[in-house]
Amino acid sequence: MGEIVGAGLLAHVPTIVLPERERKELNEGREISLVPGLRTLRADVFERLDHDTVVVLDSHWATTVEFVVSAHARRAGLFTSEELPRGMCRMPYDYPGDPELAHAVARSADRHGTWITPVDDPFLPVHYATVNLWKFLGEGLPAKKWVSIGVCQTGDTEDHLRLGRALADGIAALPGRRVLLVASGALSHTFWPLRELRAHESSDPAHIRTPGARAADERRIAWLERGDHAQVLRTMPEFLTHRPEARFGHYLMMIGALGEERCTAAGRAYSAYENSVGTGQMHLWFDRPPHGWTAPTTATPGATAPTTATTEATVPVTATPGATAPVPATTGPDATDPSEAAV
Repeated sequence: MGEIVGAGLLAHVPTIVLPERERKELNEGREISLVPGLRTLRADVFERLDHDTVVVLDSHWATTVEFVVSAHARRAGLFTSEELPRGMCRMPYDYPGDPELAHAVARSADRHGTWITPVDDPFLPVHYATVNLWKFLGEGLPAKKWVSIGVCQTGDTEDHLRLGRALADGIAALPGRRVLLVASGALSHTFWPLRELRAHESSDPAHIRTPGARAADERRIAWLERGDHAQVLRTMPEFLTHRPEARFGHYLMMIGALGEERCTAAGRAYSAYENSVGTGQMHLWFDRPPHGWTAPTTATPGATAPTTATTEATVPVTATPGATAPVPATTGPDATDPSEAAV
């Protein structure tokens, strides 16, 4: 039986692959914490923990009518970002894939009421939410396989949790497979407008787009660091008003695979909480607890509670972990702060 042996919510911002001199110029002469954090994470986990495959839950790869998982035997080439070609230009990548795992995950789709297609087209684009992290965590480890799964832009919270459940089943179906999950993406994700952006390139979280977004991120970081994933899931409708990257689909797929509200894994910080031109960024790593990803519970695995009007203001941070509430597809970024709704 395959198993998930570690998982992380990791930032992939373009800044991390810039030369050190340029990073410091953008950050008032200081190094951003995301870069040494990734180097330490590689030494602590990716070079030490026995694993076969890394599955990247890629917030930059957006599909529309289904989830797609890369099913290549190998992916290699040069990557130039269409978003920021000046900073991410002709970056070489070369790593083995895991088509067996990709197909195992796809076979689990029907059981969880979702749609997953494995694709091995050599012209399928790769995205920097995968490549940037591979450069730090995978390059130079040639035996480690890397697979990417995109978010689905028509999917809601429940859809991404279903993908996670199917992912867990696909991993479990492969005897002996040891997998790391990487939820590659940000917390709140609203950029400063172009004419204001260059005044907010410092990593200081004082530059997060709004005080409300910063506060929302910091609450979730606190919950994640103590393993209260249930609270994160319960308050997803509120977090969506602060426009998390990809509607937080990267995290939702990860936690769907780890047991959702029953997951008790506490996060270890591998960086400070930092700004990237308005967005909230941090590295958090979740080690598998000795008793497994989920604490003993009488709840039915995978069950969700009906949507309620619960808000962050009425749910104490110390609330007992409970069931998640699926968010309707119409739930959107109706931010209370007009600047958060302007992007």
